[in-house]
Amino acid sequence: MRDVSRRGLIGMGAGAAAAALAGCGSGDSPSTVAKPGHPGAPKQPSVRPIGDGSTAYTGKQPKQPRAPERLEPGQKPPQFVIFSWDGAGEVGNGLFPRFLKLAEDHGAHMTFFLSGLYLLPEDKKRLYRPPNNPVGASDIGYLTDEHIKATLKYTRQAWLDGHEIGTHFNGHFCAGSGTVANWTPAQWRSEIDQAKSFVQRWRTNSGWKDLPPLPFDYDKELVGGRTPCLLGQDNLLPTARELGWRYDASSPGGRQRWPEKRMGVWDLPLQAVPFPGRSFEVLSMDYNMLANQSHNSTRAPSYNYPGWRKQSTAAYIAGFDRAYRTNRAPFFIGNHFEEWNGGIYMDAVEEAFKHIAATAETHSDVRLVSFRQFVDWLDVQDPEVLDKLRTLDVGQQPSQGWRRFLAKTGPRHEKSRTNHS
Repeated sequence: MRDVSRRGLIGMGAGAAAAALAGCGSGDSPSTVAKPGHPGAPKQPSVRPIGDGSTAYTGKQPKQPRAPERLEPGQKPPQFVIFSWDGAGEVGNGLFPRFLKLAEDHGAHMTFFLSGLYLLPEDKKRLYRPPNNPVGASDIGYLTDEHIKATLKYTRQAWLDGHEIGTHFNGHFCAGSGTVANWTPAQWRSEIDQAKSFVQRWRTNSGWKDLPPLPFDYDKELVGGRTPCLLGQDNLLPTARELGWRYDASSPGGRQRWPEKRMGVWDLPLQAVPFPGRSFEVLSMDYNMLANQSHNSTRAPSYNYPGWRKQSTAAYIAGFDRAYRTNRAPFFIGNHFEEWNGGIYMDAVEEAFKHIAATAETHSDVRLVSFRQFVDWLDVQDPEVLDKLRTLDVGQQPSQGWRRFLAKTGPRHEKSRTNHS
């Protein structure tokens, strides 16, 4: 397997309207909705501003799945699939709302790793003090005011639609002496504090008073992230644990196996999946498809696009099918809102998503969730059951079936057989 996790270039998206913080659902018409205070009117959520009003407490997050349940003895685990997005900004190419709409159409949830700088106006860039880099420096661009407002709009909508808002930190430094690979735990703490501040103080930093707040308390919402270029996890984890984070999705080169904790934090890595037509596997992220197909070029000759799109789609589907048919390890997919090589990677992830969602519509044991929702499930499981699940290798299933494998049989682990897709 080739590990090509370097330098994740980040782009963004644009599109549909954000949901209101209070009031009726988007499908309600004025003629069918009772007015506030009228019998039958929906209860209006309370909006309590936090800090300068950039964020607000609006109550329990809408559109969440029911509380997770512990597996019964002998019960086969669900197949969890988590689609996640690094950067999660909006620059007018329609990708953020495109995938919000896709998720809504199929009742799915995702994780959006927001870059804090995407809410900081460029004329205020000197507020950012990146570790081991000049004040205001960033290896990703600052957004225009128009695009910051759009990012706010779709971040607001994402949370109200039930998705998770994590962090992709700030300046995305992947090379040179200032790379995140060399940051200390204290420097990671500074980066996280700043990322949170840019989300929690966008109103002060921008001067915009006429936009609604983000409808969540980011101190409570933020429970995990993914580092730039999948670098620096070892020194991030002590800080993540100190902050009470529940997971980290920064590890590269993971295999499709059941996860475990590192330093008290769930380690949820991108995974190596079959790469049709090639002798090695590829990490489950758009950039890694690109790196192996066009050698990091984002504008390769267009005659390659149909074959590359088909190959990328098939890689995601092969990863899902292998897990679903064998060890049921959760499947993690990472992407950026980008238009590399004519947008073929966005088309590939959408096609793969639809394939998985179609399976979920006929098989209730397939669940498209956020990272936060997945660790909610992990945290209620019997530790002995999770230990058993971790004994199953990639493409491996219990030799005598799930019922016997996960039955209450004491510490003995049943032998298993390998069944590669």
